[in-house]
Amino acid sequence: MNEFLWKRIERKLAALPEERIYQVLDYVEFLEARYAVGSEGPASPLQRLAERVEDTLRAGRVPVTAIRTTMDAMSAAGRLMSGLAAAGKAVVDEVSAAATPRPAEPPPAPPEDRPAPPGGRPPSA
Repeated sequence: MNEFLWKRIERKLAALPEERIYQVLDYVEFLEARYAVGSEGPASPLQRLAERVEDTLRAGRVPVTAIRTTMDAMSAAGRLMSGLAAAGKAVVDEVSAAATPRPAEPPPAPPEDRPAPPGGRPPSA
């Protein structure tokens, strides 16, 4: 989809009340079921859960303000979980980097200007 069409759709959606936006969503899902050839990328488990909760609330005729509040709370929980996952990954990366053995450093080369040991022969390499 081109950028200008996407922006136009966003502007039109922003002007609608939330009750109408849910009608638009229903229509888009209808069009997707009827005409979509391929599917979009898979949704994350948290996204699927949020959609299921939202659909259940809508089916139960819960007021839009209550749905919005619930979805805002789920969104905040999702951001928190993403932050925790990122922090956990960073810790694991640091621990694995610290646990990775470093290659041994070669022994220092003998100095060239060291005097020869008694007996007159230079040290063998």
